[in-house]
Amino acid sequence: MTAPSSMETALAPEDIRAALDGLLERRTDQTRLTSMGAGSDDLDDGRAYLAATVDGGWHVPTWPAAHGGRGASVAENQLIGSVLREYVVPDLYPFAIGLGMVGPALLAHGTAQQQDRWLRPIASGAEIWCQMFSEPEAGSDLANVALSAERDGEVWRLGGQKTWTSRAMWAEWGICLARTDPAQPKHKGLTMFVVAMDAPGVEVRPLRQMNNDAHFSEVFIDGAEVPDSWRVGDVGEGWRVAMTILSHERAGAGSRGGGDGARRGARVPPWIADLVALGALGTRSDNALSDTTPADTALMDTARRDEAMSIYAADMASRWTAQRAADEARSGGSPGPAGSGAKLRTVSSYKRRAFLTNRAAGAAGMLEDGPGHIETVTAPSMSIRGGTDEIQRNILGERVLGLPGEPRLDRDVPWRDSRKGLL
Repeated sequence: MTAPSSMETALAPEDIRAALDGLLERRTDQTRLTSMGAGSDDLDDGRAYLAATVDGGWHVPTWPAAHGGRGASVAENQLIGSVLREYVVPDLYPFAIGLGMVGPALLAHGTAQQQDRWLRPIASGAEIWCQMFSEPEAGSDLANVALSAERDGEVWRLGGQKTWTSRAMWAEWGICLARTDPAQPKHKGLTMFVVAMDAPGVEVRPLRQMNNDAHFSEVFIDGAEVPDSWRVGDVGEGWRVAMTILSHERAGAGSRGGGDGARRGARVPPWIADLVALGALGTRSDNALSDTTPADTALMDTARRDEAMSIYAADMASRWTAQRAADEARSGGSPGPAGSGAKLRTVSSYKRRAFLTNRAAGAAGMLEDGPGHIETVTAPSMSIRGGTDEIQRNILGERVLGLPGEPRLDRDVPWRDSRKGLL
């Protein structure tokens, strides 16, 4: 008898359900979950879920068993993800950077000691991570970061500022892109470090958003010391590590939590059921309108049904496309540029659902506890976080469609010269 290949699985759905039934609740048609942390600062549910599933390696099954996974094959990973949709998996927004970005980066670029130290606490929810990339003068142009790291023996001293650092107010650790050689061109003089967020010289200042969340922060670093053993990848190879992190971010790897709460096999998505409950889609077929139904109401119901079905159709196409991209990523070992397309589609769907629900609620949609209010005031940020929509379109244009890239006159110029605007 031969061992199963990477495209086969020795697991069966009933085996997974038998393990998960003792750990998790089953989803029902009434299950509703928050999405992307909007309006919620709940850490407890996500931490309890990860702690319950880490011994079986159910949330990050492809990770090695010693690090909170189970060394699952491609097929096993797909099967586990499919069965998990039958259970209540809380919104893992606070933990998503560790699970979906830092973890894969450490597996690809980290030392054995780094993996032993950090992967299991990520998988169990014991430690939260943030991503320290963007800066006031280096947002979309990530390679233009100025936060410096200067070496002194086996210690690096960091100084500068990061902004839009999501999860920083919760995080024990940050993955930080720093400038180690300003004499090199901007992409080549970067190195990636791990920073303890409670270290002397690290100050986190939360930024209040219009949805009243404070999930983004400014981080000021003044002489914080980082041991060389916390450097991820070689000196000067920070851009390569950053690209690994960003490719997983765009693909949404590791973030199996939250979402719309749909049960596997459910015929009607919860967000549509919620619109029906609001009376937003009407109760009649177009061919059986009551004689007493005002014409404008009938037209409004029809327009909303058309919009809902348009969103649903786009969601289904996006889901199939994302599944194909995920299969390709698992086969190739790393997500490709298709993740940018997935990110654009996810953002579009989130915004369209939010705005449709909010409009359908009428005047109640203006209230803080009105239907769709939190999602509506959160929606604009979705086109910015995780790389702007414009950046994603550039990636698709250049790397998928093969269109000419934008002129980059600073590619081979020392960063300390190019940042002065001399080009």
